Amino acid sequence: MAKARVTMEVGSDGVALITISNPPVNSLAVAIFAGLKDKYDEAMRRNDVKAIVLTGEGGRFSGGFDINVFEKVQKTGDLKMLPDVSVDLLVNRIEDGKKPTVAAIEGLALGGGLELALSCHARIATPKAQLGLPELTLGVIPGSGGTQRLPRLIGLQKAIEMMLLSKSITSEEGYKLGLVDAVVSPVEVLKVARLWALDIVDGRKPWTRSLHKSDKLGPLSRAQHILKLSRQEARQTARNMPQHQACLDAIETGILRGGYEGILKEAKVFEGLVLSDTSRGLVHVFFSQRMTSKVPDVSDIGLKPRRVKKVAVIGGGLMGSGIATALILSNIQVVLKEINSEFLLKGEKLIEGNIRGLVTKGKLTEEKAEKALSMMKGALDYSEFGEVDMVIEAVVENVPLKQSIFSDLEKVCPPDCILATNTSTIDINIIGQRTTSQDRIVGAHFFSPAHVMPLLEIVRTDETSAQVILDLITVGKMIKKVPIVVGNCTGFAVNRTFFPYAQSAHLLVNLGVDVFRIDRVIRDFGLPIGPFQLQDLSGYGVAVATSEEFAGAFNDRTFLSPLLKLMIKSGRNGKANGKGYYVYEKGSKPKPDPSVLPIIEESRRLTNIMPGGKPILVSDEEILEMILFPVVNEGCRVMEDAIVIRASDLDIASVLGMSFPSYRGGIVFWADTIGPSHMYKSLVKWSSLYGDFFKPSRFLEERATKGIPLSAPILISSASRSRL
Repeated sequence: MAKARVTMEVGSDGVALITISNPPVNSLAVAIFAGLKDKYDEAMRRNDVKAIVLTGEGGRFSGGFDINVFEKVQKTGDLKMLPDVSVDLLVNRIEDGKKPTVAAIEGLALGGGLELALSCHARIATPKAQLGLPELTLGVIPGSGGTQRLPRLIGLQKAIEMMLLSKSITSEEGYKLGLVDAVVSPVEVLKVARLWALDIVDGRKPWTRSLHKSDKLGPLSRAQHILKLSRQEARQTARNMPQHQACLDAIETGILRGGYEGILKEAKVFEGLVLSDTSRGLVHVFFSQRMTSKVPDVSDIGLKPRRVKKVAVIGGGLMGSGIATALILSNIQVVLKEINSEFLLKGEKLIEGNIRGLVTKGKLTEEKAEKALSMMKGALDYSEFGEVDMVIEAVVENVPLKQSIFSDLEKVCPPDCILATNTSTIDINIIGQRTTSQDRIVGAHFFSPAHVMPLLEIVRTDETSAQVILDLITVGKMIKKVPIVVGNCTGFAVNRTFFPYAQSAHLLVNLGVDVFRIDRVIRDFGLPIGPFQLQDLSGYGVAVATSEEFAGAFNDRTFLSPLLKLMIKSGRNGKANGKGYYVYEKGSKPKPDPSVLPIIEESRRLTNIMPGGKPILVSDEEILEMILFPVVNEGCRVMEDAIVIRASDLDIASVLGMSFPSYRGGIVFWADTIGPSHMYKSLVKWSSLYGDFFKPSRFLEERATKGIPLSAPILISSASRSRL
């Protein structure tokens, strides 16, 4: 591994070229900051140095601060591990230094990398270089002057947008805004930067200290109005996340009291946020997501992924068309098979609609859309299957149908073709029962809509080969999914862990708690919608079928509510027909439907579980816990059964598959912040009051009584290991 270092080379023109080297993105490690201080001190001392050009090695300026330091600080609580550079290096040595510095930016300048460039006196960039301050995605704010310098260079409105939305811009846009002084080719960037630096020395170019600028901030009244509106919007779009308001606080301090005061405020706020629960959660998600493709006995045994160029998708419905869309968008050829021309045409139209929708939203050019659509071919038989590298079956959840398809696939596909099913609940072994190709059968569980949702559950059986798993991980990355390898069971990792989610919500309703209050509590916690609105969107038929599937597999801990069937009987099917728990009218937000209350009362009458016939009295906190603690409880069983490789995989699955708030770190990480002991005691109490649905798992009981975090690794039995 290359060592992080900073080099300096002084040319005959009197320009010192200081280069950051820390592959792959020149992250700003502690050693890099120390090196920069040393080289700047040397450059300022030397009489043969007139000016400085700061750049990064390997075609990248810098990807920002080394996030590994965040993780170490959060584990130890030691803020002294954070390098003190905002004033000491960026202000004193660079911006207020007696010799000018020009940043030569190639590739990217993100986070601390851009802040470093902002402290320079000019910025020369190559075309399409990526510039941004994404620190808020890690629960902190820019900590090296970004909150002060960016508004002074590009204006308050745009700077707030870039920081609060973690939105990067290209160097071309940066030039128009005043962030970049010139955009030149990679061949010329160092030459132009050197000449620019000498021009500053000779007075031909301005010696701009961005912290001293104020012209782009505008009148104070206008600035305060922009800040007020930004605060209001952040309260709506970033609830429960303190870094957005904190960022605006730092910006406001700089506007009211000057740039230097703003720098000091920013540093203080930054330190306070690093140890916040929000930052801990987001940093955990950041690292956990990068761990998912590290699979023991798959990614560490020297195997090389085979190239997958052509994939057959069987079934052109909602899931099949979404999967096909994801594939063709990544330049993978697709054969879409349906049972008749009518269904095939519908599937092709769905795919075209997906692609055109991306064009309309500005996420895809017309040229790329046409290229993607040209990668797809329709089929009514298996004649094209002799040349495919992988097949993904995405038909209805019907066991005999799936078994028949896989039996056919074994006969018509190449002997090394991967045979994947998109089933969301059915045992993969049952699907491949009639084949002799068990080693190449695997689950590829996408989440709907498949071309949008980022998670891909790769479900392996006892027989699935390591090569097939590695190939599917690679395909997942190619189509911009986060692949998580899981074991084979009913519901796999995500759906099994979360099956108690809707059931506990229904249990609460039948105990007398208001439907709309439950949804509101869950939204306030951070999920985009509550369990009842979610059922409205997914359709009641799906909800009934899956609840019955889980009841069959886990009948010792399920609650089957009559409410959904009563809703269907009354002619309701959620958003599909505009009538569910909410009313859905075109052009307006869903509104709670009071006419659903008599149906809910009928469900309560049928279940008859309210103590003494009266609704239970619970706080919002208790509602949240009674819905999410059973989810954690089932997640404990999933971990004990080795359905996931590590607890953090379940965290990522919950965030990407179920929209669990990322700033809470995922379902297991959040549970550890609450404490296993509190969860265990609560579940014991509720199980005595309301039955075995709440009965704590053996895993949770053991962790709670021994004081061990739920996320701590466990010893896996040989039987459990085979599932992975």
